[in-house]
Formats: sequence, structure tokens, C-alpha cells
Amino acid sequence: MSRGSASAKINLALVVGPEGDDGYHEVVTVLQRIDLADRIDVEPAGAVRVDGFADDTLVGRALELLAAETGRAWHARIEKHIPVASGLGGGSSDAATALALANATLDEPLPSQRIVDLAARLGSDVPFFLTDGPQLATGTGTDLAPLDLPQDYWVVLVLPDDVTKGSTAAVYATFAGHEGFDERRAAIDDALATGDLAALPPNDLGTSPLSDELRAAGAFRADVSGAGPTVYGLFADEQEAARAERLLRARGRTWLTAPAWYGGPQ
Repeated sequence: MSRGSASAKINLALVVGPEGDDGYHEVVTVLQRIDLADRIDVEPAGAVRVDGFADDTLVGRALELLAAETGRAWHARIEKHIPVASGLGGGSSDAATALALANATLDEPLPSQRIVDLAARLGSDVPFFLTDGPQLATGTGTDLAPLDLPQDYWVVLVLPDDVTKGSTAAVYATFAGHEGFDERRAAIDDALATGDLAALPPNDLGTSPLSDELRAAGAFRADVSGAGPTVYGLFADEQEAARAERLLRARGRTWLTAPAWYGGPQ
């Protein structure tokens, strides 16, 4: 059996451009893995099977794609800790981790680029979870470039009780604010050049009053992650972050976590 940690992510910035001829919006987003993770177990089997999370779609699809390439099959088990439909990428991370784990069980594993290609067929953010460290994602989100960003901060997550997220596709379908995209993209470039996470522009796809509450509690940056609804706050001081996490518990589910580097096979 092969076992891995499938880490969540936050979008430290996300700006969205106009829709292209392919129906996808151009995006520029800064992706950071965090130390909140599902656990994935994978072992060879006679047929593809996924247990532990009845609502899974992506891990099963990932293993079916790999089975079609190799003629092999696997049994996967998911132990969920990342909240579903939260903007934290749990399903994508699970799928990427399952692909990597299953491939590692082969006597002749597929080349890493082929695994990345399969991951991209599952979703635009799935390839990110096969990389190390923070990444700048551009194009439709699958073009990745590594970033050298600070990792010495604490992250408070708040999943509000009173917000229901629509599908990510629906959020993008209603987006109409692509004017000024070049300026917002330039703001990301400027912030990355100095490593100043506080200077990153706000998320184009969502806002939340919880961001103001996290900043009032001491966060040097706070924003919605992805298409939401989870809101994160970044704190330089662990005790200040812990106080903020306790304070925000009245508003929803909360976590106190930190940046993570890689959550792949072990």
C-alpha cells in the first residue's frame, strides 16, 4: 500500500480576465499549499474502487485515466479533513495525490510530465498539487511557475456558517469584472517582486466581511480563497493568530494552520 497526504491550498491572489474562444477565462493566481490535508491510501487491485468518501468523483476519474494508460487498476481510500466545496482544492489535491501514489506502484511508472497531463484533464488546479512550493498559475490555471515567497506566517481559515457556495463554473459564469485585468495582473507582479504578500490585490471572484474581521484581529492579509466561501487571514505572530481563530469560531468552522511545501507520496 502507498499512502500520501493531500494538502489543501489557498489562493493568495486571484485575478480574472476575459473569456477566451475556448470558453475559459484567463486567470493569474498565486497558489499556496497549507498544512490541512486529507489522507489517501492506494493499492493495486483488480478494478478501480474508491472508499471512504461517498461523494468522490475526481479520485475515481484519476485512477480510471491511469488505468486506461497502463492496463492496471487500484483501490483507493480517502480520509477527508478538508471541507468540501470550500475553495481549498480538496478534491483536486486528492486526485493529484492518488495519481502520484498509483503511478509509484508501477514497475515502470509513467513519466512525470504524462502524470501532469492526466492531472490537467481532471481540472485546472490539479497539476498544482504535483508541484513543490508556491506557484504562479496563469492561462487557464495549468501553466505553473515556481515562486520564492515567505513561508514564515500562520494561517487562520474561516468557513462561514451562513454562506452556501455555488459551483466554481457558476461563479466564473457570472463574473463580469474583467476590465482592468492588466492592471491587476501588474499588481500581482509588483507584489511578487518584493515578496510583499500584503500588497497582493484582492480576489476578483469573491469578497467577505470576514476579511475585515480578520484584519481587525491582526491579519496582515485576508481574503477569500478561490471561488469561496472559505476566508483566510495571514498572521506574523502565532499567538495573535490563535486569538483570532478563537474569536472567529462564532462565525463558522475555523482552523489554525501554516504553509506546507508538498503533500505527495510517502
